[in-house]
Amino acid sequence: MTSSHVRVTRQDGVATVLLDRPDKLNALSAEMYRDLAHHFAELNADDAVRAVVLTGAGRAFCAGGDVTTMGAHDVVAGRKRSQSHHQMIKSLHELEKPVIAAVRGPAAGIGLSIALAADLIVASETAYFLAAFKNVGLPPDGGSVFFLTQYLGIARAKELVYTARRLPAREAKDIGIVMKVVADEDLERETQTLARELTDSATYALRLAKRMFRSMYVPTLENLLEMENLAVCGARLTHDHQEGVAAFREKRPPRFSGR
Repeated sequence: MTSSHVRVTRQDGVATVLLDRPDKLNALSAEMYRDLAHHFAELNADDAVRAVVLTGAGRAFCAGGDVTTMGAHDVVAGRKRSQSHHQMIKSLHELEKPVIAAVRGPAAGIGLSIALAADLIVASETAYFLAAFKNVGLPPDGGSVFFLTQYLGIARAKELVYTARRLPAREAKDIGIVMKVVADEDLERETQTLARELTDSATYALRLAKRMFRSMYVPTLENLLEMENLAVCGARLTHDHQEGVAAFREKRPPRFSGR
């Protein structure tokens, strides 16, 4: 089960998962959601893998979901789509090895969710984070409300979701989302160095620590995703979502009406 847009390599205990759709800023297609879920589950079961790096090809980490495929779903199809997203994000969240997101350029929409689902984020100076969901008339998905609130608290999480403003790498580090910011040309080297430091450590102890961190989350990610599923399915039927998608395709500002 492989996708030409998701590539996995393994070397010295480090698995690197590459989103490889640079011409679309690594926007996720339906196939990529399915394949990422498969790869994360596979890596979780591979005892030879002791750390995972998740990154994007080209000048972006992930610009979100592929907007060109949005706007044409009924409730049943929309629920299946959300379930595919949720399976991917849960497979990443439940990966019992340290996961490092190496972010350059945009981590937007569900790309933001993926970065936040990792354990550590190393960002290049070009990186920025964007809860862009309202721009296409949708509530947040991919567990981003869950992850943002865990990182920042509810007030600052609301600010990022409600304003959909860009959060530059340096500010993301200052508020605790990003572990370190490095020069763009140093991102791969710095991330791989950190991954190898982790593989040389007591990774079984880190696995237990990761379970302990997950046990602190209230409500659980699963509860949030179910509520999210209902919200997103409803939002896909709205005029604002159709308008947001049309505006994106036509490269113009959206004219939202609140319905």
